[in-house]
Amino acid sequence: MKLPIAFLVIVSTFGLDVVSAFLLPGATLQPRAVCRGGRVPGSQHTGKANAMHMNAVEDGTPSDLERNSMTAGVLSDALPFIQAHADRTIVIKYGGHAMEDEEASLSFAQDVVMLKQCGVNPVVVHGGGPQIAAMLKRLDIPTSFVEGVRVSDPATVEIAEMVLCGSINKGIASSIKRAGGRAVGLSGKDDNLLIAKKLGKKIVDEETGEVKVVDIGCVGDITAVNTEVIEDLVSSGIVPIIAPIGVDESGQTYNCNADTAAGAIAGALKAHRLLLLTDVAGVLNKEKELLPQMDSVKVEELIEDGTIFGGMIPKVNTALDAVKAGVGASIILDGRVRNALLLELFTPGGAGTLIRLAE
Repeated sequence: MKLPIAFLVIVSTFGLDVVSAFLLPGATLQPRAVCRGGRVPGSQHTGKANAMHMNAVEDGTPSDLERNSMTAGVLSDALPFIQAHADRTIVIKYGGHAMEDEEASLSFAQDVVMLKQCGVNPVVVHGGGPQIAAMLKRLDIPTSFVEGVRVSDPATVEIAEMVLCGSINKGIASSIKRAGGRAVGLSGKDDNLLIAKKLGKKIVDEETGEVKVVDIGCVGDITAVNTEVIEDLVSSGIVPIIAPIGVDESGQTYNCNADTAAGAIAGALKAHRLLLLTDVAGVLNKEKELLPQMDSVKVEELIEDGTIFGGMIPKVNTALDAVKAGVGASIILDGRVRNALLLELFTPGGAGTLIRLAE
């Protein structure tokens, strides 16, 4: 992935926080009085001082003027990408390490606010598997899995709803607020946002080869999305934060997979992009190298030959289902990377694996 020289220099020196300071309403740089043309009234920087700043210091650290110039260069390089994504809806599935680490969580919130400041309409759908597991263990409630899917009896669903819709959902909204944005936390049960039906898990009997449907409790498959709720918030300048809890017509609550919920929401909104944040760089080839982009035909080939396997298969299928439903492109990327959202959307090489329909 090739990035602009100015971008690499500034990220390696300061991180993207410096760039964020130009766009985030709550940025915390050195306070200024009234700024005109980038200058501070009463500044003590004389012509001689500025000339000194233009020279590289002995230890190779950029001067203030050089830093500011690099920052301006980054913004200029990003302009075509900002214009391309402006007024577009981006659905982001947020989870994994990026959600558990405090510093990564702050970085994510700042990225979301920056996207909003750049005219992008982010919609966040979050998971919470590790947090649910921790609460079940704390309450001494046994849990089990069938091929990676948590069996959700009534007690488990109650805990999942409490954790997802409570501390996690409101915590993300609060972080975005602290970063200078506006966000509202929602459950899929709010105004029938996510309509779901009971999911039957199919497994193959290893001895007989017979396909069986196993009851995994109140695990839901999303059948409809009330996009009006989301669109009303977005049009009001608010970032929706959605917990993947679904409901059926009888009022039964379902625990839904966050990836598939994000894909269903992106498809219903006909979103410009679906970003699936994971704990890996993206889709890798057999040499463990990142595949920067694939079409739907290539995806099926790589699943068939075993290059894509295990937990990556459902993520890739979610990405494919989304583009088949009208999403412009799906991207699987590493949420552990700082400023992953900005790297993906505002730089030439992106930050993960982009998946489109075959032409």
